[in-house]
Amino acid sequence: MSSDDLVIVANRLPVESARDENGNRIWRRSPGGLVSALEPVMKGANASWIGWNGSYQDPGSEPLPPIPETADDRDYSIYEVPLSRGEVELYYDGFSNSALWPLYHDAIVTPTYHRHQFDSYRKINMRFAEAAAEHASPGSVVWVQDYQLQLVPAMLRSLRPDLKIGFFLHIPFPAPDLFMQLPWRREIVLGLLGADVVGFQTAGGARNFLDVTERLLGLPSVGNKVEVPGPHGARRTCLVDAFGISVDSIGLAAKANSPEIEDRVEQIRADLGNPKTILLGVDRLDYTKGIDVRLRAYTELLHEGKLDPNETVLVQVATPSRENVDEYQRIRDDVEMIVSRTNGDLGQIGAPAIYYMRNSLPIEELIALYKAADIMLVTPLRDGMNLVSKEYVVSRTDDEGALVLSEFTGAANDLPQSWLVNPYDADGVKSGIIAAAHAPLEERKRRMRTMRSHVMHNDVQKWARDFLGVLKRQESNAGEAEDQQHSSEGETANASTSTTTDKAK
Repeated sequence: MSSDDLVIVANRLPVESARDENGNRIWRRSPGGLVSALEPVMKGANASWIGWNGSYQDPGSEPLPPIPETADDRDYSIYEVPLSRGEVELYYDGFSNSALWPLYHDAIVTPTYHRHQFDSYRKINMRFAEAAAEHASPGSVVWVQDYQLQLVPAMLRSLRPDLKIGFFLHIPFPAPDLFMQLPWRREIVLGLLGADVVGFQTAGGARNFLDVTERLLGLPSVGNKVEVPGPHGARRTCLVDAFGISVDSIGLAAKANSPEIEDRVEQIRADLGNPKTILLGVDRLDYTKGIDVRLRAYTELLHEGKLDPNETVLVQVATPSRENVDEYQRIRDDVEMIVSRTNGDLGQIGAPAIYYMRNSLPIEELIALYKAADIMLVTPLRDGMNLVSKEYVVSRTDDEGALVLSEFTGAANDLPQSWLVNPYDADGVKSGIIAAAHAPLEERKRRMRTMRSHVMHNDVQKWARDFLGVLKRQESNAGEAEDQQHSSEGETANASTSTTTDKAK
């Protein structure tokens, strides 16, 4: 079999360019949940990964070192899609993260729509589609990932109708009334319908997409299937369903049980002054994550005397993210202001009320923090799934710890034994923290055992098997392949053409 029988197409590669202590360019594992989720799926497979390496490739820029054939225990191929600084600003910082990201997260921040940004989004999506078409073996499976590449399925189908094409959206899909404000709504929906299987984190996201498909295109669903018209009267079936993502449960649990992690847990608690209660937050520094919500709730509990600042500490890890986008700069400033004020009011020399780290930590350090923390705070205003909550649960091999979790995460469906809170309700968040802090040990263990059992049995490998199994069982579209091979007509072409009738700024 070819090394390209499974092709992952994602905005970012699993490795990125960095510099070592001597200033030399090196490659290291990319941060983020997508890589953590997909790398276990790739291991041992005849697979390749197509994406951007995270560095701008402008004319005259410093050449990057070659990506090694293998990195760590990677045993799959990597193909780069080059992007310039200007393209990243328009396609990624612009349309993907100033229009789609806020829109899909319930417009927590007002989306902005610019035609030139969508033009770049379409152009870059075609570049990814062409790379996939070049490297995929005949009849192989191509799995396209996330909101940055929603036009790729239809574009790829027009180039390579012999392929099995799947798409998975890692973030929420909004309610129809919200989605309909997008000027290029038809192009996005048609782009996704180019896939044989379109997957969402939750059943609610899948229902929203099916409702949009019928409302916008007049294509009703039968169950979770939509018949999509193609060129020359051909029709094919697109299956739409929920496939909640998970984590590498076995791998994380094995690390959590290692002597090195146990030693590090003791060291962390000692470094924090061996407090009675350690609370922990681990997030990208993103306005959707509700970091400011939990910090304010914690600060109020300290001021009210419901938590003792001499016996309690909050550790907040905030990984920098999209720092050249205005809204991300604002949330960083807000979070750091809260930390500064709280520590100024309640901290002591050598004992701040909040330990704040604005950097990315290796997984081993995160696992040690998970095991050291008595209460994990996961309070996004909206989140497709949230893998941190599942990493915490899996890491608690002692069946201890407590999880305070936002109702507006996909993980809330899988982890109902957590203390569920509404992050928009400050008093409710405070009540959840106090309930978790004061719960009897046996109750905490009972809840954790149930959650751990669920995540251990529903890990990332099962997520991938379920999705790829459904994709491979989908009806073959070989009958239309010959017609499409030499034609760019029909709905697939619509996904790669501009719409000028809708209004945009």
